[in-house]
Amino acid sequence: MTSQETDLDRRFVLAKAIAQEAGAMALDYFNRRDSLVIETKRDPQDVVSIADRNVEKLIRERVEATFAGDGFLGEEFGHTAGTSGYTWVVDPIDGTAPFVSGMPNWCVSVAVLHGDEPVIGVIGAPCHNELYAAAAGRGAKLNGRALTLDPTRNVRNAMTGIGANSHVTPEAMADIVSRLLQAGGTFIRNGSGALMLAYVAAGRLVGYYEPYMHAWDCLAGYCLVKEAGGWHHPFPVEGERLTKGSPVVAAGPGARADLEKLAGLA
Repeated sequence: MTSQETDLDRRFVLAKAIAQEAGAMALDYFNRRDSLVIETKRDPQDVVSIADRNVEKLIRERVEATFAGDGFLGEEFGHTAGTSGYTWVVDPIDGTAPFVSGMPNWCVSVAVLHGDEPVIGVIGAPCHNELYAAAAGRGAKLNGRALTLDPTRNVRNAMTGIGANSHVTPEAMADIVSRLLQAGGTFIRNGSGALMLAYVAAGRLVGYYEPYMHAWDCLAGYCLVKEAGGWHHPFPVEGERLTKGSPVVAAGPGARADLEKLAGLA
C-alpha cells in the first residue's frame, strides 16, 4: 500500500465516522425542529437553521483534530485553504427546506478532494438509516453492500432526478422537464440534490440534472456515482471556481447519452 493510499484510507475511515456522528446530531435537531429558529439566505426558499451551522462546526472540528493540514469548504462557513493537497467539501444538511418542514429528504454530505478529483464521497441519510460511502478505486457501498449500476436502464424505463432553484429561471426549468417528458422519461425532485445523486449511485434514479449547483451539494455524490460505475460531468474546482455554482449532471451507464442531451452537453 502506498503512502497516498494510506492517507486516503485514513480519511475515508474518518469521513464515514464523521457522517454518522453528524447525522446523529442532525437527526436530534430534526426530531425537535419546532424549536429551531429558521432564517432565510438569498430568497424565502433558501433557508438555514442553527442545526446547519452546528453540524458543520462539528464536522470541521473533527477534521481539524485529525488532519490539521487539510483544506475545508462548508456551505455555512466558507473555505479555509490547506497545505496537504486534500480538501474536505461539506454540506452539513443538504435539503434544509425538507428538514425544517418535517420531511425525511435530507442528508449529510461529506466529500474529500485530492487535487481536482473527488476521491471520497460519503452521504448519510439518518431518517432512512442509510450510509452511502465511496472512495477512489474502492467502489461504492450502501450500508456495506456494494453498488453496481445496471446498463440497461435509461430515461425511458427509469426515473430521473431534476433539481431546481432560484438561480435558474422558471422558463428554463419548464423546458428541461418538457424535453425529458417528450423523450419518454419521468422525473422526481425531493429537495436534496446530494441525496438524489446518492440515489443515482444506488440505481434508484437513472440520472440527475441540476443547471446550477454548488460543490458541497454534488462532490460526494459524484464520487459515489463514479465508483458505482456511472458517469458525471466534471465540476470546476480550480481556485475560486470551487466556491461558485456550476451545472451538475450524473447518470448510470445506460443513460449518459440521455442526460448529456438533456443538459445540452451533446
